[in-house]
Amino acid sequence: MDFLKDLENRGAILKGHFLLTSGLHSNTYFEKFRILEDPSILVPIMDELLSDAPDVDWVIGPALGGAIMAIEGARILKAKAGYAEAVEGRRVLRRGFDIQKEDRIIVVDDVLTTGKSVRETLECLKDYNVLGVYVIIDRSEGDTGINIPLKSLLKIPVKNFTPEECPMCKAGIPLERRGGLKK
Repeated sequence: MDFLKDLENRGAILKGHFLLTSGLHSNTYFEKFRILEDPSILVPIMDELLSDAPDVDWVIGPALGGAIMAIEGARILKAKAGYAEAVEGRRVLRRGFDIQKEDRIIVVDDVLTTGKSVRETLECLKDYNVLGVYVIIDRSEGDTGINIPLKSLLKIPVKNFTPEECPMCKAGIPLERRGGLKK
């Protein structure tokens, strides 16, 4: 399956001038919910992404997108699913997940840009046995600070800009806010 072509056809890859959750600007936006909303694409993507995943007890994702992926990943790997919620500037496991110290865990997420939500999820799992990170799209340009094995289905580096250096801002192109950001 040509996942990139399918994502383009579904409108999951947008061009324009976008404000990312990180506060950076980009000319490319990955609309992850065009993937997450449709099991006919999410299931084969997760099958491929996790095709070489180790045996695990838990699949954990940062809420919201990573939580949807964790459920599908847990189904595939016959594991339990959990998610890390953002609370007061950090990620926490707060739903009584009964994770044991010896349990084997992977972290899943949809789109990796700066790695912040994955790093926060790894931080809340620092006392556990986390074996790796699996993302659908790695759009990062370099070091994300993730120091365990990282696998992506698609590696599509996209240049991000601070608002001060953004060429689209300088050209007067209107900024679009998508996703969970308040307008």
